[in-house]
Amino acid sequence: MLGENFVYFFTVQGFFIGIVFGILKSFDAEGLLVYTFFITIFFYLFSHIIIALYYRTITAKAYNFPKDQHEKELDMFVKEINKREKIIDSASKITDLAIKMNSEHAEGVQA
Repeated sequence: MLGENFVYFFTVQGFFIGIVFGILKSFDAEGLLVYTFFITIFFYLFSHIIIALYYRTITAKAYNFPKDQHEKELDMFVKEINKREKIIDSASKITDLAIKMNSEHAEGVQA
C-alpha cells in the first residue's frame, strides 16, 4: 500500500471513529464537530508519523555502506595527521633549541 493511501485510509477511519465518539460523548452539534475534528486530526498526524518511521526503517535497511571508500579516506586522514605531527614535532624542537640558545646568550651577556 502506498503511503498516501495509508494516510487517506487512516484519516477516514479517524473521521468515522470521531463521529461515533462525538455522538456518544457530546450533547450538542458543536461538541460533535469538535470531537470529530480533533480525533480526525489526531489520526491524520499519527498516520504521517507511522509512515515516516516506516520509510525511515526501510531506507536504513536498504542503505549500502561503502566500506572500501571510507577505509581509503580514513587511511588518508591518518597519513595527514602523522605528517602534521612530524611538522609540529620539528617546530617544537626548533623552538626548544632557540629558547636554549637565547638563554645561553642571555647568560653570556650578563656575565
